[in-house]
Amino acid sequence: MGRNRVVIVGGGFAGYHAAKQLTENTRPDETEIILVNPTDYFLYLPLLPEVAAGILDPRAITVSLPGTLPAVRLVLGEVDRIDPEARYLTYTDAEDNTGSLSFDRLILAAGSVNKLLPIPGLATHGHGFRGVPEALYFRDHVTRQIELAAATADQAERDARCTFVVVGAGYTGTEIAAQGPVFTRILAERHPELRDQEIRWKLLDVAPRVLPGLDRRLSSTATEVLRERGVELLTETSISEATESGVTLDSGQQVATRSLIWCVGVRPDPLVQSLGLETTEGRITVDATLTVPGHPHVFACGDAAAVPDRANPGQLTAMTAQHATRQGKLAGSNVLASLRGERLSEYRHRDLGFVVDLGAREAAANPLHIPLSGFTAKAVTRGYHLMAMPKNRLRVAIDWLLEATTKRQRVQLGLVRSGTVPLDTSSPELPNLRGEQEAQSSART
Repeated sequence: MGRNRVVIVGGGFAGYHAAKQLTENTRPDETEIILVNPTDYFLYLPLLPEVAAGILDPRAITVSLPGTLPAVRLVLGEVDRIDPEARYLTYTDAEDNTGSLSFDRLILAAGSVNKLLPIPGLATHGHGFRGVPEALYFRDHVTRQIELAAATADQAERDARCTFVVVGAGYTGTEIAAQGPVFTRILAERHPELRDQEIRWKLLDVAPRVLPGLDRRLSSTATEVLRERGVELLTETSISEATESGVTLDSGQQVATRSLIWCVGVRPDPLVQSLGLETTEGRITVDATLTVPGHPHVFACGDAAAVPDRANPGQLTAMTAQHATRQGKLAGSNVLASLRGERLSEYRHRDLGFVVDLGAREAAANPLHIPLSGFTAKAVTRGYHLMAMPKNRLRVAIDWLLEATTKRQRVQLGLVRSGTVPLDTSSPELPNLRGEQEAQSSART
């Protein structure tokens, strides 16, 4: 009897942990495991804001897939088409070559991308926060705005370059807005021209408070820290238009800025809509065992899957790393169970709480629903991240130590340009080199 082939689409939290679960519970002569992913690394996304703020090296939060999953065959590419009935898929690799794979079992863990809204100019002038290229662009962009502000004698231009607008006060937006003032203050300190210049950070959300999905005590802690750092909180507010020179709030107010950071949630990878499978709220419909109805050999997990939340009947599990990690492990276990003719387990979870890093010595956390703030929350938050990372813990800890004891690096490398990180992309983990070429061509004409 030949080996069973299991193909996993996506190497994020769900896909990575599905692969790890499979390798730990099967033999190479029993199951061939193939992981299709655009990059050769797993990204520990919760620490991406610290990469953007120059605290962490991007290599510290990118975990090698071949290095940590040696029993898994990595196929670098993006899946174009899946035929669940014929049990095969096609993909395009990094050099635009096409290939195909057959499978006995398929785990769909394609993840999510930036959520877009039909706001004029948003896709052109806004930038998201889902991949390393976007974080590196953000770091360079903010550094460049401060340097250009120092170089100009036009006060209106200087004010615009020193104004940063973050839309979306969830985890990512709140953490970016909290890290931002510290980062820009460090950058401005080396420019005497900006000694009396006000640097403004605005955080917008249509909800009545920041971190609307979390406990009010965590929201209050975050609000207090943000206000202490001078962040302007504009709740029940969004933007109605974005242009090269600024944004228009839905109240009609004009805000001159060169920096629009879009953090208004996520949506499933566009691959989901092309599969022809049943969806719920834009995500692949699955039962409690993560099996796709009508396709017992296909499983889905993480942000791409509409997993019933048994703790909240009638609702779906949130699109968080905590759920994706657990669902990935269950998907791996259930795939093996299905191959062996064993009973499949259902997804159950217990909310362990949440952590939000607010930069400097501040954080908000509620481990096991015990609300914490200040240094204690910071210690718990960093401890949680170190425990949750599959690898590179020492690298991250060293970078944190260097941040506490040395001066932060304050240079822009210019490696990631605006056109390579469009907001409307199905692959935020990859720079869009065609987009940059098109932008340059348009500029010449």
